[in-house]
Amino acid sequence: MIDKYMNKYLDRRMKYLVEEWQIATKNEVADFSARLNALSAEAAKLASFEKNAEAKLSALEARAKRLEAKKK
Repeated sequence: MIDKYMNKYLDRRMKYLVEEWQIATKNEVADFSARLNALSAEAAKLASFEKNAEAKLSALEARAKRLEAKKK
């Protein structure tokens, strides 16, 4: 009797329990490796972009200083 009651209760509340306890579902875990690889690739692209942007910004700052010095 208690088992039936508990099963019905859990069936009704399962969605909320998963959300409340932040439990991962099979569907969420199934493609975890693919999602992790995609994020790693994006992180590498962003790191490369950041490095290039930093170099360009440094060059622009140096150029601005030279122009400022010529202006005086």
